Amino acid sequence: MPVMMDGPQLLKFLEEAFPQAGHLRLAIEHLDEHSIRLRLPIDERHLRPGGTVSGPTLMWLADCGTYLLIMAQLGPVALAVTTNLNMNFLRRGEAGRDLIAQGRLLKLGARLAVTEFSILSDGSADPIAHATLTYSIPPRGGMG
Repeated sequence: MPVMMDGPQLLKFLEEAFPQAGHLRLAIEHLDEHSIRLRLPIDERHLRPGGTVSGPTLMWLADCGTYLLIMAQLGPVALAVTTNLNMNFLRRGEAGRDLIAQGRLLKLGARLAVTEFSILSDGSADPIAHATLTYSIPPRGGMG
């Protein structure tokens, strides 16, 4: 089954629904009905003291990636919300290296979606974080 929204449509929707995310320069490098690959350029605003990528940046990337992957499958459902985010921080994300988030859809039901993300620093095969997320999907015909 082809996706309902492609990469450019998803980024346009994200910018319209969440204008505060527009300045982050997020890119969708791959998208299909089961997976997504995102790139987030890292700069000073993403770092904590010592030059390490911050936890909130990693959590935002996994959360946003889940949201985009669900929207790709269902179309624009602005009221889909995170109900659980579990993240394991595995190693330090370094300043000056883009983050690569590789996500896959584990389940897409009528009311819940579950994804898994590995986040890497560009150029490294070892993940810096791993996350699983659950989203609640509003009933069809509701606001969205």
